Amino acid sequence: MGAASPPLLLRLLTLALALAGAAAGRISGPRTPISRDIYHSSDSLLREIKSLVARHSDKLSMDTIRTSNKGYSAELFVVTFNHVKESMDNGSKVHILLSFGQHGRELITSEVALHLLYILTEKPKIAGVDLSSFEKLLENLVIKVVPMENLNGRKRVEEGDICDRRNGRGVDLNRNWSVDWGKKEKDYDPYEENPGIAPFSEPEAQIMRELSRSFKPHIWVNVHSGMEALFMPYDHKNTTPNGASAHLMRSVLENLNRRHFQDSCLVGSGGGSVGYLAHGTTTDYLYDIAKVPMPFTFEIYGDEKASTDDCFRMFNPVDKKTFDRVINKWCMAFLILFEEGLRNLRDVQIVSQGTLENWVPIGGDIVEINVERKSSRDRRKLEGLDLGMQELRTYFRLFLLSTFLLMFMFCTRISKNRNRDSGNLFDP
Repeated sequence: MGAASPPLLLRLLTLALALAGAAAGRISGPRTPISRDIYHSSDSLLREIKSLVARHSDKLSMDTIRTSNKGYSAELFVVTFNHVKESMDNGSKVHILLSFGQHGRELITSEVALHLLYILTEKPKIAGVDLSSFEKLLENLVIKVVPMENLNGRKRVEEGDICDRRNGRGVDLNRNWSVDWGKKEKDYDPYEENPGIAPFSEPEAQIMRELSRSFKPHIWVNVHSGMEALFMPYDHKNTTPNGASAHLMRSVLENLNRRHFQDSCLVGSGGGSVGYLAHGTTTDYLYDIAKVPMPFTFEIYGDEKASTDDCFRMFNPVDKKTFDRVINKWCMAFLILFEEGLRNLRDVQIVSQGTLENWVPIGGDIVEINVERKSSRDRRKLEGLDLGMQELRTYFRLFLLSTFLLMFMFCTRISKNRNRDSGNLFDP
């Protein structure tokens, strides 16, 4: 009897701990493994991108950037797409910076990056949609793609820590930027949101900051998964910015949502839409400090039915049909974003006019908007002509008045001289 007691007590203790864990909602359910037959490994994805760059050196180039901090090193690959490089000045082009894979567990985002690069170079169609009309638009863009911002974190996920979103030393890269850095909400979870020891303590964030400074993007998109949404600043408060820039961003997102998603995506500030505030995010920094005109966060997929412990299923499609649908839908979304962004930036003259008039838009409704914009521009020309004619008439009146005054002064002087000369005849 005495010999049987310890195992019985051990079983009772284990059961009690299990019940306590269940009451607290911490029992781990089954976890879906990575679909290796659908998803690339980080190494194979980067090899494929490098091969693509080598095949299209006229349009693509690739930079490898490495840095380290206190014994921790990071490496980022930056792919630049610049169509018909020699045909026009890059200063007149719209600069677009896209970052994928900032959180290691969100594998689907890097797959979108790879397929988007294929579409820009080799694939003229998305799910049967002909993209030949998009070719002219690309001449107005320089696009930088960071396909895997958090390579070290991604490798941790591939090695089995499938729920990890942080980098190689446990810092959430989307909390390591300086706007409202370090603030912790009541539900703060260090495993999810560790901001690091200081703003920009992490090499990955340092590289991205320098890239934003040197490239000076007009449009920035930080691509995540977990839901479907189109977010603008702010993440750290439940408001959007004020003024013309906020109106511009919202207009672009609402047009994208209407044209492509049939108004099914959440649109607004990240802090006001997700249900929690995020501090020290990349998008808020790029808007407040870097002054990027259009900084966005896109959430491209989420399985609301998945358990919170089933991270691969929650953040990534697990079957090929859904995988292909997400890839095609969001690659097309980026093309429409480029179109909407370029049109709006040109309308407010943030970038100069290039060959915009030569491109045929993807969507029919944009043709009507362009016609309206053109007629508005014609009206402005007529108004300018009227103003010029008014100024000419004013100058002509002033010329007549000054001529009259000069003639009057000349005649007056002649009259005085005559009177003086006639007066001299009668002087003694």
